[in-house]
Amino acid sequence: MRAFEVGSVCVKTMGREAGKSAVVLGVIDDNFVVVQGPEVRKRKCNVLHLVPVGKKISVSNEVTQKELKEKLA
Repeated sequence: MRAFEVGSVCVKTMGREAGKSAVVLGVIDDNFVVVQGPEVRKRKCNVLHLVPVGKKISVSNEVTQKELKEKLA
């Protein structure tokens, strides 16, 4: 089981957004987190479908995709 924290940068491995970078905006429980990225819309995601990159950035819950693109660049 992976432990994700708010601000953790990860890569989605499943779904139409597979291979895209995303940032954890919130932790729902042990199995689900809320993610958003420059090319990933804000949504609930299973932690088994994410691979952590090992990088962490500071984000708020109201961050926009444009702001995330600038922070991840």
